[in-house]
Amino acid sequence: MTSPAGHDGGIVAVGYGGSEAAQLAVRWAAGYAAATGLDLRVVHAWVWPVFTKNLGPVKGVAGSGLRHSAEAILAEGVELARSAVLEATGGAPAAQPAESTATETAGAEPGVHRAVSVTGPSATGQGRAGPVVDGVMEAGLAAPVLRDAARDARLLVVGSRGLGAVLGPVAGSVCLDLAGSAHCPVMVIRRPRRPGHPVVVGVDDSPRSPATVADAIQLAEVLGDSLHLVHVDPQRFGTRDEHGRHARHPGQELLDRAVDDTRKLAPGLEVSGLLLEGHAAARELLTAADDADVLVLGTHNPSAGPGNTVSAVLHKAHCNVLVSR
Repeated sequence: MTSPAGHDGGIVAVGYGGSEAAQLAVRWAAGYAAATGLDLRVVHAWVWPVFTKNLGPVKGVAGSGLRHSAEAILAEGVELARSAVLEATGGAPAAQPAESTATETAGAEPGVHRAVSVTGPSATGQGRAGPVVDGVMEAGLAAPVLRDAARDARLLVVGSRGLGAVLGPVAGSVCLDLAGSAHCPVMVIRRPRRPGHPVVVGVDDSPRSPATVADAIQLAEVLGDSLHLVHVDPQRFGTRDEHGRHARHPGQELLDRAVDDTRKLAPGLEVSGLLLEGHAAARELLTAADDADVLVLGTHNPSAGPGNTVSAVLHKAHCNVLVSR
């Protein structure tokens, strides 16, 4: 991954529940944070207080209890993030902090906040302060906890499954909830990075499409990938004008403008375009992104949920998916 211009501070938030999917999300988020210089916040949604008040240790059994288990999961996620950042920056392991600080959430069980400062080499070989990795544990269901923890984030990263031991089987609904309600773009991780494979972005004539393309440009620059713009048009190709000649397809004009605008915005990026026809936009986009590193989609009306196309893609995509907000 490479670091583009335009990042002047901020955080990447990532959900962690201990599953393999969550571990994959943390590793991806750590690489992105290291490349962009953004700090990394590992978030654990502690769901047990929603279902029971018996959170303390079992009498006479050291290290037991639901609270201890949740704190251990958070510590595991922070350590994984720290190690992944160090690996991405090529740095040597930094000393663990002497102590961690606890924060209280009104009306909920105490949360845990743990900060780790990571140092790695700069691109010039000089030492520099790398991303700060911290952890937050809050009581509640996964979607609202992650949404609140990422309120000030530039990107929220989640695994496609397994956001928590209790809600793991329905974690897909958490992704859909966040895709429609998060305050920042949401990256859903399904597999490790695929260097050399493109970032694919869907473009259309909606007012939000340019912002979606801008997010895709930034992502492609960070990942070092090419960018492939795809427009799905339900109309028939080769429409005829009044003289019976084939007129230029309006969908092709839209795509060509988007490609030209993208090349002007990112002259150093390899950009291409593809026009497809079909009434099922999600199916066509999934086919176009079958070999992609990431598929980027926008929500036409963020206040009304993710929309049918985003929902269908999140259910069936094999690649990682970025939902632009």
